Amino acid sequence: MNDKSAAKPKISRIEVYWHTVKYRTVILYSVVITAIVLASLYLVFPEQSSRLIDAISTGRSDPGVGATLSARQARFVNLDGKVQVKKANSVQWVNADYQITLDKGDLIQTGSDGMARITFADGTTYTVKGDTYVTVEENSVAQDHPTQVAVHMASGQVDLRTGTWPVNGSKAEVSFENAVASARANSSMAVRSDPQTNEQQVTVDSGSAELDRGSEHVDIGAFERATIPSGGGPIVKTQVLAPPELAEPLNLQPIIVADLKRDPVRFSWKPSATAKLYDFQVSNTTMFGHMVTERKTAETSVEITGLDPGDYFWRVSAIDQNNIASEASDPHKFTLVAQGKEQEMLLEINGTQLHGDVVEVMGRTEPGAALIINGEEVADIKSDGTFRYFTPAMTRGSHEIVITGQNRRGGTAIKRVEVVIP
Repeated sequence: MNDKSAAKPKISRIEVYWHTVKYRTVILYSVVITAIVLASLYLVFPEQSSRLIDAISTGRSDPGVGATLSARQARFVNLDGKVQVKKANSVQWVNADYQITLDKGDLIQTGSDGMARITFADGTTYTVKGDTYVTVEENSVAQDHPTQVAVHMASGQVDLRTGTWPVNGSKAEVSFENAVASARANSSMAVRSDPQTNEQQVTVDSGSAELDRGSEHVDIGAFERATIPSGGGPIVKTQVLAPPELAEPLNLQPIIVADLKRDPVRFSWKPSATAKLYDFQVSNTTMFGHMVTERKTAETSVEITGLDPGDYFWRVSAIDQNNIASEASDPHKFTLVAQGKEQEMLLEINGTQLHGDVVEVMGRTEPGAALIINGEEVADIKSDGTFRYFTPAMTRGSHEIVITGQNRRGGTAIKRVEVVIP
């Protein structure tokens, strides 16, 4: 066959056309289609659509929602010495600070010189003593519902203090070994677990509590102690001399006096049952290794003069008729400052806002200043001096909020705000 005589295949001409569409046009069409769909849904389901729009609008415009959630989290209000935290979703231990919020499953460990005070949103306060290992077991704090807060203690000592609960059935617990100690409202108790002797104790300073271990149930009143023996025998309840409860000055409170050498500083505490004397101590260290002053008295108050400006700690022990001393109370820290016109500082309160029975205080102070509100340190102070503080849950009625500030120059300022919880 002749190659030249073979017919070559005919190649058809192919033409391709396209239309350019801009992103702006696509977005415009999407908006139009979405609007048509939403309008159709509104015509068919007007009531449901209105509720959905209101919910979305409220969620986007209400700045208090996040604040309320933050106010319901547990947080540190006092730290001293070595305190570490391991979050439930982390494998690393970090040093505790006032910015950390605590949730269920978080671990807290204190060194031999460490102490941490933790406040939950219902007003319950846990004080974790030195050489203690605890886990946050429960933090259920919902408005108009019974609150449930709890920690589990592996070893060491935890002091628990509760306030007035607005809803009956609320609980504040400390679990250890195979037992659970629960404090009632307006109560204070100390729970101790000694890993060396394998003995556990629950001591009630005020109010009442209960201890459950298996089928055993023991009610504990004020100045009583329930002991779980190391041999595993039945729970033993005894009377004890509890340490006095410190009244004033409040923990972390600055004390402002005009003349440090002449003006007295007054300390007071609540009386302990069966106590004949009180041992009053002031130190410039948390471990009370060096005593600035010590005095025994039959009164429940002491006035002292001549202290130099600076930070101090004070505590009181009770002594009964048999000269047996109670354990020392939890030390309170105070700062002594000399007042003067050149020491005034900036402190402005911009307003307060209610979140249920929690009050949010908003204001401005000097950068680097320290603030105390009703005896608790304000941890969240921005670099420009603005601050927001959420109080513990308050009871219904009128309350006075006292804001005390101190700047780096030693200047001081005090503001008072009246609030009403409906």
